[in-house]
Amino acid sequence: MTRKQRVLGWLVILFPFVVFFISLSVGVVRIPLGDVFKALLSPFFPAMKEGLPENVLGIVLGVRLPRLLLAFLAGAGLSVSGASLQALSKNPLVNEYILGISSGAAFGASLSIVIFRQSFPPQVSAFLFAVVAVVIVLAISRKSDSPIVSLLLTGIIVSAFFSALLSLVEFFASPYALQGLFYWLMGNLGWPGWGALSISLPLMATGTAGLILMRWRMNVLSMSDEEARALGVNLGREKLIVVILATLVTSAVTSVAGIIGWVGLIVPHLVRMMAGVDNRRVVPLSAALGAGYLILADDLARGLAASFEIPVGIFTSLIGIPFFILLLRKSKRIWL
Repeated sequence: MTRKQRVLGWLVILFPFVVFFISLSVGVVRIPLGDVFKALLSPFFPAMKEGLPENVLGIVLGVRLPRLLLAFLAGAGLSVSGASLQALSKNPLVNEYILGISSGAAFGASLSIVIFRQSFPPQVSAFLFAVVAVVIVLAISRKSDSPIVSLLLTGIIVSAFFSALLSLVEFFASPYALQGLFYWLMGNLGWPGWGALSISLPLMATGTAGLILMRWRMNVLSMSDEEARALGVNLGREKLIVVILATLVTSAVTSVAGIIGWVGLIVPHLVRMMAGVDNRRVVPLSAALGAGYLILADDLARGLAASFEIPVGIFTSLIGIPFFILLLRKSKRIWL
């Protein structure tokens, strides 16, 4: 890496932590950073509570902290999943949405929320149907003479199929459940509290950490199958592990925050423009940049207007689509 790339790399790594702390003060109620610092330390040092306004602890620890933790891990997880799936498929356009993982997870979670009324955990249901979706996509595309084109087309078809099933669930939902489901599907980080996150956050952290630990193997997986086998890599096992971890992260995010698109597609592209295509750097830097990006997007979504909040999934799409077009126009070289 050049000196410029090293500096950029460290800035990217520090970026989400700085944004995370500052974002705790952002909202309808503006809280000084000093009070935020005291509120975060108050569970460990009770003396820090002295002099704090009564509502600060509730806002910081009960409302903003779980929301920002979800944004941090969701942004990191979706970005790492996108980078990993792109390396695995040798295709820069692949992400969890293209492979049908997001649509399958959304259908599974909505089935649990509307039909079973959460008697069956949404995280489990989302993961199971996300696995079903990606298995269908990979099984069909693997037998094609043009696997990359087949992967994209099959992913679009499977996504459309699960989207249709999701519409069927919405059709049978009660008006009250439909209103909540519709708002959740647009991508909303403010919906869950600590109770819902107690299951999803560990799943996101586990899947993201697993993909980061496998970053060096992704360079081998991005080679041709013949080259990878010559290096002694068990392709079937390694690809299966990457797909399962990416599916685990995506389903965990979708089960509590709905569908948040474009993060897993845009962030890895930005990282490759800064740090090259070596997945040993791309994967961890994607985690850091994705976490900071989603926190910033959520800050804007809830801070643009005092009377209402834009769902973050809509906001990431509004930012992501034109930004991705700009990236495609500026990029003059072929990925990998």
